[in-house]
Amino acid sequence: MHIILLHNRDHELLQDDPGREAREDVVRVAAALSEALTRGDTVAEPLAVEGDRLDFVDTLRRRQPDLVVNLCESLAADSRGEMAVPCLLDALGMAYTGSSALSLGLALHKPKAKEVLSARGVSTPAFRVVERLEDALAVDLPWPLIVKPAREDASVGVTGDSVVYERAALVRACEAVLRNFHQPALVEQFIPGREIYVPLLGNQPRRALPLTEIHFGRTFEARPNIVSYSAKWEEGSDEYRDTPAGPCQVDAALEARCVQVALEAFAALDCQDYGRVDLRVSPEGVPYVIDINPNCDLHPSAGFARAAAAAGMDYPALAARLVEVASERAHGHPSHRRKGPGAPRRADSKDRNLLAAGG
Repeated sequence: MHIILLHNRDHELLQDDPGREAREDVVRVAAALSEALTRGDTVAEPLAVEGDRLDFVDTLRRRQPDLVVNLCESLAADSRGEMAVPCLLDALGMAYTGSSALSLGLALHKPKAKEVLSARGVSTPAFRVVERLEDALAVDLPWPLIVKPAREDASVGVTGDSVVYERAALVRACEAVLRNFHQPALVEQFIPGREIYVPLLGNQPRRALPLTEIHFGRTFEARPNIVSYSAKWEEGSDEYRDTPAGPCQVDAALEARCVQVALEAFAALDCQDYGRVDLRVSPEGVPYVIDINPNCDLHPSAGFARAAAAAGMDYPALAARLVEVASERAHGHPSHRRKGPGAPRRADSKDRNLLAAGG
């Protein structure tokens, strides 16, 4: 089997890139998955998308891989380019891992995602969108609030000053987003409580891997418990040190509520194959969706792989399972099954990508 690991390599493109560490991490993920998948008659090779160049389209057309593992999270250091990659793969008729362009675009456009969740009855914090600084003066949500870029992921743009308690601080936080990211600011009601992540794997059936919780340490005793960009990516910072992710200890009823909300959120955005839903659980035990990550971090040390390990799946097994899930959705049968004339096929599922003609 020939697999191409498509990933962005644009972390050095901009001199002042507020998401540089997150973009650089994708290169390491591609290398780790290549090592995990290359064995026996399977060859998995990384292919970088350099900046805004689309040379990779001709490369893919020439090499005709059996499957593309889509790790691209941006184009030209712009997260909004993430959804363009599955569009191009669909046009090429190639099978790929992960969610479609529609799902990736919705998940990244946080206000639209929240509108869909609300329409489907999935609990998510109340919100407003600030497109101009004067819009911040009209925000009428109960305090405290949290401010973040409307179209970024990986905690990009989230700092210790993102949680605000009064109008002047709200205006400053919105101004920082508008100035630094050139996009609207999403203002949400801040939900105090626990931060719990639900990793999801598969389509039919879709299962939740063991839940993960962020354990906030001493640094956060006198500040809001949030996972900022520093906490997620800057290894030398106090915030990084004091936000370890670990097993989530909850009673069966709360665990079931968290999993159900995550499954409903994933389905609402038509996500597929794998991903992670981030929740804030209020002191009353209500899970609120604060983010949906259909293209979540697959590094061996990241939360998704650790959750898989807790379920008895080591990293090579997880990598193989991701390939199998995508192959079954795209081709109607798992990758390890015989293909060609006379090969048995499973019935098409509702999750099958009909545009993927490869194989």
